[in-house]
Amino acid sequence: MNIYILGIAFSLVFLFTVVDLMRRRVLMEQYSLLWLGMGVVILLLSIFPQWLNGVAVAVGIYYAPSLLFLIGFLFMLGTMLHLTVVLSRLTKRTVRLVQEIAILKAELADGNHTHPDGTDKTD
Repeated sequence: MNIYILGIAFSLVFLFTVVDLMRRRVLMEQYSLLWLGMGVVILLLSIFPQWLNGVAVAVGIYYAPSLLFLIGFLFMLGTMLHLTVVLSRLTKRTVRLVQEIAILKAELADGNHTHPDGTDKTD
């Protein structure tokens, strides 16, 4: 089997998998765009391998498959950075929620039942 046909088959299966994960709401749209973009790049480079050679020569890389490793490395680096930012944001939100729950529990334990609008609801 030709390596280019294998690359096309792999990229199509990858794209269909991403779309299926989106359809089943397992993968959120904001993250799926990243994966769809990567799948399209892999598909295009599999269909038109001469593009890879042209870009490699333009960048000054003499062995075109090395460019694929560079692209893959940069993609994964960008993905890790993006997920780290999302994780940091979620960690801040979790800490804030835990603090608010602790405050509410302390208020309930003290018998200080005030409504959020500031009125006392103890009858």
